[in-house]
Amino acid sequence: MNRRDISSLSGIVALGFSLLPGYAVAQQTIKEQLIGAWTLVSWELVRGDGSKVAPLVGTDPKGLMIFLSDGRFSQQIISERPKFASNDRLAGTPGENKAVAQGILSVFGGYSIDEANKTFTFHNEISSYPNQNRTNGKRTPTFVGDELRYTNPGAPAAGPGGNGYFVWKRVPSLN
Repeated sequence: MNRRDISSLSGIVALGFSLLPGYAVAQQTIKEQLIGAWTLVSWELVRGDGSKVAPLVGTDPKGLMIFLSDGRFSQQIISERPKFASNDRLAGTPGENKAVAQGILSVFGGYSIDEANKTFTFHNEISSYPNQNRTNGKRTPTFVGDELRYTNPGAPAAGPGGNGYFVWKRVPSLN
């Protein structure tokens, strides 16, 4: 085999590796990997002692998180809860209203990227949980195939020393 053949073979091998999903993702910036829509796969709250606590009241939580290229994000996580007996969202009983408040986490705002430290930060503007209004949350993402994973260190609902663990799956592009 001469030099030209080896050079051509090397180019073909490099092209083949570039087509592998893991290789392509490894070459992207965090921002390029984040941009798009994500659905919730799992969310766990783990206390400092290792025990788990339900993150929301209700069953079967569903979530959608969207990162736009202009630095904006939106996140909603909502569990299944019983319908209001009155069929009027403004006329719920105290119990119905409590279930709504404890069965939803919705927040939107901006985000920033620190490529050097491989982190991103949520800049929460408004949240369904008012204690998150105008706060920041730094996360270290891990991308595994079409999944985004990160930890919310010190998640308040997990108690002292607890954390929240999120797994999201990329929503395929319609284009």
